[in-house]
Amino acid sequence: MPIPIAIIGCGQWGMNHVRNFSAADQARVTWCCDASPERLAAIRRQYPNVRTTHELSDVLNDSEVQAVVVATPTGTHFSVVKAALERGKHVLCEKPLTTRSAECETLIRLAAEQKRLLMVGHVFLFNAAVRKLREYLQEGKLGRLYYLSARRTNLGPIRSDADSLWDLASHDISIFDYLLDGAAPVRVSAFGGAFLNAKRADVAFVSMEYPNNIVANIQVSWLDPQKRREITVVGAQKMAIFNDMSMDAPLWLYDKGAELKHEPYESFERFRVLSWDRDATVPKIPPVEPLGSETRHFLECIAEGKRPLTDGENGLRVIRVLEAASRSMEQGGAPVGCA
Repeated sequence: MPIPIAIIGCGQWGMNHVRNFSAADQARVTWCCDASPERLAAIRRQYPNVRTTHELSDVLNDSEVQAVVVATPTGTHFSVVKAALERGKHVLCEKPLTTRSAECETLIRLAAEQKRLLMVGHVFLFNAAVRKLREYLQEGKLGRLYYLSARRTNLGPIRSDADSLWDLASHDISIFDYLLDGAAPVRVSAFGGAFLNAKRADVAFVSMEYPNNIVANIQVSWLDPQKRREITVVGAQKMAIFNDMSMDAPLWLYDKGAELKHEPYESFERFRVLSWDRDATVPKIPPVEPLGSETRHFLECIAEGKRPLTDGENGLRVIRVLEAASRSMEQGGAPVGCA
């Protein structure tokens, strides 16, 4: 039987959820909830069998609804998710799960008490290219991992419910968490600039030190002339670049590297032979929509009682790093421990 689903928050990303769950055989979208009458009217025209409301209580009081998707502004996530769990609904909540780790811990406990699924929308963990990159790391194809670097920039869209750090860096922090098997950074240092709104950073630079002497950095910006969604991973043997803006070749594996030999060299030319630059490989990545994969995973976890890849604990780890980065920004970039 299809699982009755309600979508709470029907903005641009929320409508993507409506589309994916409506197309899934294992689901049936029964409600859409949003504060905008115009959005609800558009949903009724496109999905005439879906009931619409601007009242959250209409959705939560419907005993038929088994699960909800929360795609509301970040500051509302805690109250909406908490109310849904208390009414016995499974929940898929967009990132970040909450704005405070203590709130996240509350939701994790509540989900366990209610025996309900709590999943976070870290959609890049369902990206086939990111999964292939993790496979490379697990197989040791890159050798000992040196560092990770991410750039996520564009001219807008500028959010009013979160700064660029929480809106954009949450993606890359979740990817790093996935690639490093849940390892938490030992120290975080961040610096940002608030140019359009003195209360919210439009641009941020984050540096992190992970165990095993792995370092990482993230650049995010709403004020950049180029749209970039790129991650570079450098190992002792090979290097890789994930470029989400490339539809044909989102992942490249480079047989490049450098080695410092413990022997004297007398010229710059002698030093150059210590590096190598061989072939680049472009693996075949299936053209599957990551949000569609996330949707199917959520439904499978409900049907089979499985633990989601992006469960509440995963969301909590990301929030703890974001909190550490925010504290560092408040202290002018001072290194902060990540508890």
